[in-house]
Amino acid sequence: MRKLIAIIITAAACVSLLMARSPQQRSATFTPQVPTANRAVGNRVFLEKADRLTKAELDSFMVLNGNVMFTKGPMKMWCDSAHYYAETESFEAFGSVKMQQGDTLFVYADELNYNGPSEICYLYADAGKKVRLINRDVTLETDVFVYDLRLDMGYYTVGGVLFDKQNRLYSMQGEYIPSTKEANFYEDVHLFSHSSSDTLNIYSDTLYYNTNTHIAELFSPSEIINRRGIIYTTNGLYHTQLDTAALYDRSEVVTPEGRRMMADTIYYDRPAGLAHCYGDMVLTDSAHHSQLCADYGFFNQRTDSAYAIGRLLVKEYSQGDTLYLHGGQINAYRVFDTIVTPAIPADTVAGTAEVPGRVTIDTINVADIYPRVRFYRSDMQGICDSMRVSRADSSLRMYVHPVIWSDNRQITGNVIELFMNDSTIRQARLPQFGITIQKKCEPYFDQIAGKEMIANFEGGELRQLDINGNVEMILYPEENDSTFNKMVTAQSSFLTATFRDRATEYVRLWPETTGKAIPLFLVKKSQLYLPKFVYHENVRPLSPADVFIIPKEMDRLMESGEQ
Repeated sequence: MRKLIAIIITAAACVSLLMARSPQQRSATFTPQVPTANRAVGNRVFLEKADRLTKAELDSFMVLNGNVMFTKGPMKMWCDSAHYYAETESFEAFGSVKMQQGDTLFVYADELNYNGPSEICYLYADAGKKVRLINRDVTLETDVFVYDLRLDMGYYTVGGVLFDKQNRLYSMQGEYIPSTKEANFYEDVHLFSHSSSDTLNIYSDTLYYNTNTHIAELFSPSEIINRRGIIYTTNGLYHTQLDTAALYDRSEVVTPEGRRMMADTIYYDRPAGLAHCYGDMVLTDSAHHSQLCADYGFFNQRTDSAYAIGRLLVKEYSQGDTLYLHGGQINAYRVFDTIVTPAIPADTVAGTAEVPGRVTIDTINVADIYPRVRFYRSDMQGICDSMRVSRADSSLRMYVHPVIWSDNRQITGNVIELFMNDSTIRQARLPQFGITIQKKCEPYFDQIAGKEMIANFEGGELRQLDINGNVEMILYPEENDSTFNKMVTAQSSFLTATFRDRATEYVRLWPETTGKAIPLFLVKKSQLYLPKFVYHENVRPLSPADVFIIPKEMDRLMESGEQ
């Protein structure tokens, strides 16, 4: 059967004719006669036609000239001339080399070497020209191209470029599979895409790309750059047509505003400005010297909003000393503020016309953090059940059993508003009720309470306290030797007090004041504390790591109905 199949191969028939002739006739020219045969049998190489065929006695190949055509299964190959090795079904093709499969796949070269046993084509281009593979709207160009017909895969190792309607991809090494539209690129890979609105550049050393889906898969340190920022990843998918990404293995997104977003997994829709971050998410805002860490985060760049939950930690480090803040979750968003400028009436004396009023809309960035909020900095600590941070006035508003500590002083109230200079507290305002407590030594505490309390700080230390309404006070004045031997109580409507070196320096009460001084040995236990006195030292954060620890006492305090 094998001999019968061999008989139908044109090349073998031509060899038989040549060997039957005399030595003088063996260099003659022949027009091949191709017997009728099933071209699909065995996926064999067939010499379909050539204008001339010659064979020298000592050569192992036949020389084909003029309109040479071979077929191998669905693949057709043309050239100007060829050396054909019938025994191995191999050939070398020269001049105007063309390969075609169906009406979609074309390969053009100046030289082709085909190895029959391995079914591999080696294609070369002359100086100044390129080997070109065209598969519908995909074109691949290189100097030397290797095409494995058995695997239906081509590759190059001397530099090349592949381009489709969407992108151009450059690399030193590349592979392309026409049937699946898959391409693999290695070493100095550069994907470039230009549209009317943006330019996309991807740099990597290992990139897989599908010319049908336009999705790039990245498996080495890579940069993805366009006007919306830069993405750094070692493992990710990027849809070059939609500008969406699925990023893994601690990838990082850098926005034009200077924010850096890193997580174990990030799903990022660049045009919509949406990002979902999973696993150890870190958002760094270098412009505002802050950082947000959480297990999960969602961000909307268009609305400048964010949501984060799970081991939440906010860091603020604008002044060298870092503020650490923890809560159950955070909602950050932008609110609109209407600013009305009243009209200025005309001044007939000055001769000025009326200036009409204006209504302008301003935006304010705020963040709500809740529940079980705890924060720590070396000079200030605090707790509450919910907090609102406003960037417009650099304020922190604490709700539901708020408490702050500074050194040995505690301030509590129904609501506490903190106003900051960067990360340093400038003023604390307690608009509904406040009480400040300074520990002297157990069981003695300086205590001042009132309806509205405003405390001003310098360098993190309390400098002045103003109280408006219902002033109550218990103090233990120090003697010259820094001891105290009496308790002073007072009640009034208003109070101003100054402090220096963590001690009370001056107190003024007005308009009417009642009070008394009691020797310490005569003070009863029931007289030691004001009615609203509660000392919360056992729930105070003592270190950055302590903000994550919620004591049971704090849970009970936040769940209680009392303020």
